[in-house]
Amino acid sequence: MSTTIDIQSRRVPPMGGFSLTLLGLELKRMLRNRRTVVFTLVLPAALTLSFGAQSGWQDRAGSGNVAAYILISMAMYGAALTAAATGSMVAMERALGWSRQLRLTPLNPVAYIVTKALVSLVMGGLAIAAVNVIGKVQGKAEMPTGVWIGAMLLTLACTLTFAALGVFVGYVVPGENAMQILGPGLALLSFLGGLFIPLSQYAHAVRLVAYWTPMYGVAEVARAPLTHELPWYAVVNAVGWCALFVAGAAWRMSKDTARV
Repeated sequence: MSTTIDIQSRRVPPMGGFSLTLLGLELKRMLRNRRTVVFTLVLPAALTLSFGAQSGWQDRAGSGNVAAYILISMAMYGAALTAAATGSMVAMERALGWSRQLRLTPLNPVAYIVTKALVSLVMGGLAIAAVNVIGKVQGKAEMPTGVWIGAMLLTLACTLTFAALGVFVGYVVPGENAMQILGPGLALLSFLGGLFIPLSQYAHAVRLVAYWTPMYGVAEVARAPLTHELPWYAVVNAVGWCALFVAGAAWRMSKDTARV
C-alpha cells in the first residue's frame, strides 16, 4: 500500500513560516558563537577606544565635537561589519546543506531572508550599543542627548544596507570565503567613504570616487543629526545602494531556490 503526498495541498504557514520562535533560535545560535560575540562587541569598542585616545578631538563639529563625529563613524563601521558578517552566514549554511533542508520545508524563502535581515539588524544594534557605551564611559564625545539618540537610530537603519550586502555575498561566494571578501572590502570602503578620514583631507579625484561608494551615503546620513548637513546626493547614494543590495540578494536567492 503506497501513500501519495500532494505537495500542492500542503498548508502554507502564516507569513510564509516566519515566526518569533525562528527568529529567537537564530539569535541564540549567533550569540552562542564566541567568535561572533567578540567580533560584534569587542572589535568596534576597541576601535572606539583607539581612535578616541587621539589628541585634538575636543574641537567643535556641528552640535558636538570631533570625538562625537568619530564615535558615530565607528558605530557605523562596527554595525556594518557585524551586519554583513551575520548576513554572510548564509554561505556557511549553504555549504553545510542547511539551506537546502530549509527549502524542503514550507518555510518561504522570503521569510528566511527576512529572518536573516532581522538577526543582522539586532547584531548590528549590539555593535552600535557597545560603541556608544564605550564612548559615554570614555567621556570625550560631546553632543546633545537628542542628537546622540537620533544618530544611533539612523545608524541602525543604515545597517540594513550591509545586512543585504552580506546576504548577497553569502549567496555568491562559497563557504568561509564570504568574510575574507567582506572584511577587507568594508575596510577599504570605509576609508574611501570618509568613515575613518574626513573626505576634506582627500585629493579631489579621490573624493569624486568616494561619492559613489556604498559607505559614503550611510555615513553622511548617520552623522546628519550631529553635522546638520545632508547633501541630497548622499541620500540618493544610501537609498540606491540599499535597493541594489536587496535586489541582488533577492535575485541570488531566487536562483538558489530554483535548484530544488
